[in-house]
Formats: sequence, C-alpha cells, structure tokens
Amino acid sequence: MPHPAPHRHLPTDEARDLLALTRDIAQREIAPQASAEEDDGRFPRETFALIGEAGLLGLPYSEEYGGGGQPYEVYLQVLEELAAARLTVGLGVSVHTLACHALAAFGSKQQRADHLPQMLGGGLLGAYCLSEPTSGSDAASLRTKAVRDGDDWTIEGTKAWITHGGVADFYTVLARSGGEGARGISAFLVPGDTPGLSAALPERKMGMKGSPTAQVHFDGVRVPDSRRIGEEGQGFAIALAALDSGRLGIAACAIGVAQAALDAALTYMAERRQFNRPIADFQGLRFMIADMATKIEAGRALYLTAARLRDAGEPFSAQAAMAKLFCTDSAMQVTTDAVQLLGGYGYTADFPVERYMREAKVLQIVEGTNQIQRMVVARHLAGPESRD
Repeated sequence: MPHPAPHRHLPTDEARDLLALTRDIAQREIAPQASAEEDDGRFPRETFALIGEAGLLGLPYSEEYGGGGQPYEVYLQVLEELAAARLTVGLGVSVHTLACHALAAFGSKQQRADHLPQMLGGGLLGAYCLSEPTSGSDAASLRTKAVRDGDDWTIEGTKAWITHGGVADFYTVLARSGGEGARGISAFLVPGDTPGLSAALPERKMGMKGSPTAQVHFDGVRVPDSRRIGEEGQGFAIALAALDSGRLGIAACAIGVAQAALDAALTYMAERRQFNRPIADFQGLRFMIADMATKIEAGRALYLTAARLRDAGEPFSAQAAMAKLFCTDSAMQVTTDAVQLLGGYGYTADFPVERYMREAKVLQIVEGTNQIQRMVVARHLAGPESRD
C-alpha cells in the first residue's frame, strides 16, 4: 500500500524538481534491492555513480566547482529521501559531503580549482579520517603524525571507524603536525591510491553491512604540502566546522530511516487482520503510529530549523547538536515500535523493519555520540564545565 510522500516546504521550483528526481531514483533504483544487498554486504558503488551523474553528490557546494549550489535546507531533504531507501546510500552521501567540506570551506582558490570539480561531480567518493582506535569522542587526542619533509609531509598512524575505508577515492585526514592538543593538528587531502595507504578488513557490524567501515593505515604516506588544507595547526578547527554540518546530515538520515519504518508499519497494519478486523482499527496501535509520526515531524522540523540558520549564516552549532540528538533517538524509538507493531514478523528478515532498527542504532553513535551532543547543548546553555 503506497503512502503519500511527506509534505515538504521547498524554497524553489528547482528544489521541488530535485526532490522529485531523488524520490524517483530512490524508489526505482535503490529501495528494491536494498535488503538483499545489505544481507550480502554489497557496497553499491554503481548507485553512487548513478546519483553522482544525477548531480546529487555535491548539492550544497558552489556551482563554480561543479556543485549543485543548493541550500542545506534542500540538500538535507534529498539526503532524507536517499536514507529512507537505503541508509548505506544516504549516510554515504553525507560522509562524502563531510569529506569535501574541509577543501570547500578552507582550501585555497587554487586547491579548490584543482580538486573540487572531480570530488563533487567527477565520480569520486570521499572518506573522512578523524577517529582513531584510542581517540573517538576525545578526537583532539589523536596520534596519527604528519612530519614535514621538504615540500612533502609523511603521515604515519591508524584511523578507525572510517566509512568507505578501503573503497574511497580520497581521504580528508586529520593528523598531528605539531604539539599536543587541538592546536597541533593539520588537515590533508590524501588520494586513495597513495603508496603506503591501506585498509584493514571491514568491521563486522550489526547493521549497514553494505557500507564498509574499516581502519585505515598510513605507513609512510607522502603527501605534497600543496595538499595541506588551511594553515598548519588549523586542522581541529576545520574538523569541528565540518562536524556541525555533518551532524545535520546524520539527523536527516535518521528521519529517513524512521519514515521508512513508519511507512512499512502502516502498510502492514492495513493488510494484517486479527479478530476479523484489520489491526489498523485497534486503538492501541493507532496511538503508536500517531506517536511515531509526531516524532518524525518534530525531528524533521528541528533539522530544517538548524539548516535554515546555517543557510542564513547564523550560528547553528547548538541546533545541529539538538537535531542530531533528537532525530537519532527518535529513529531508534520509531524503528523499535515498528518491530513491535509487526509482532513476530517484525523480528524476521522477511520484513525490513528489523533492518531499520539495527541501522537506527548506529546513528546514535556516529559523528559524536548522543552523550557528546548533550554536552555540546549544555555548554551553549550553561557555559563550559568548571575545572578544579
């Protein structure tokens, strides 16, 4: 049973056409094989090529460099549609966008001209290398080192939990080029085929099995200084600036997964009969879907509010953290309720809601756990924590 697409306020006719194109690609090319390919752990590289050809891999970036020139308000709604069809694709686009951010926002004009067109519209796929085996939430304690050697840098170390690790064409890498702490970190743009760069076997994950998450090793990787982004020691500030936007991407993906779970539950309720009645007639279940839909609408409104602040050039860090926190917690609740609503069938792989529940869990963890988001929000409200 088809369900009407969520009502959306879009700023232009171009944005409406863009979303219609995205929905068509999602429904025709992505959703039909999503469950089977996730079960097989198949990375959909051809899908990324398709959406790249459709102009969906560089939406929030300047048209001057091959981007779509779209506001975040539009980009995030495209992301939501992709994630509803398959989170591996939606999250992959979000990670790629995150990987492009450092160069787009902090690169020199020459660097942007040299690299951005291929990154945004040339079929390349990116990865973002910040976390390490011993530095996750405490990202400023990273240990991967970048040592100056004439006109080059030599990078040594290991990054962890890297989406697209081993399949990416380029990596935005944060490495320690100076002393301890946040001020000793610089950012580099590293081609995926650079000698000395390798990936471990992908992690064996609860969900998103089609999206490779792997450690990436840098063993004497040489990168010319022309691929250093921003000033020496500016890397951590570059990383934080990207993460505010990346958190909005995760929020939009979470609402996409939650919407897919609600749609699946509504279809099941219309078709399933018990006690000679469709289960859609039972008040207890009707109340469940009302709560699910309310969480989805509230989450969508929250991430769009943050996006509009970003588009207006206003501070949006607190709102981004709130959106990531609320939308991902809501997705976990909505997908869990969808499994419950389908009963025993919801617990089987014959229906997609168990996959949605497993996928929702990771969204509470990536790009800053929801405990970190609460810390970010609290700092904006009450100031930094006191230190004895």
